[in-house]
Amino acid sequence: MAKKYWLVKSESSEFSIDDLQKSKNQTTCWDGVRNYQARNYIRDEMKKEDLVLFYHSNAKPNAVVGYCEVVKKAYPDHTQFDEKNIHYDPKAERENPTWFMVDIKLIKKFKKPVTLEEIKANPKLAGMKLVQRGNRLSVMPVANEEFDEILMSLL
Repeated sequence: MAKKYWLVKSESSEFSIDDLQKSKNQTTCWDGVRNYQARNYIRDEMKKEDLVLFYHSNAKPNAVVGYCEVVKKAYPDHTQFDEKNIHYDPKAERENPTWFMVDIKLIKKFKKPVTLEEIKANPKLAGMKLVQRGNRLSVMPVANEEFDEILMSLL
């Protein structure tokens, strides 16, 4: 099966690339996604060895700050069952979970982030879901060419 490419958004004040870098084995579960389309991407399409752009949202500046690899395919998000967790879902059932997560491992933190402004200014990235009006998903697909263009912009 062909490798796919993704972008995941995280508010740097909640979980930053630095937090990922400090995590055991520079790996974390990508939990707390509570949008059905983003969930479907995680559950149905994200696979082990897929590559992921790590994006800081609500940051100054908003930017792609590194990239990761999916190291564990989708499995039930444990936070949906934890009444003390902000992502608790009282309707979720253990026998038929609603929400899923994957594990990601840091490959590289960028020395210089690729800002949203730079992405919008790059005509090769004009079709990227990140810059489409109204697209606020926290997990979204990225074309292989878009992924490569982000990495090339660092050279």
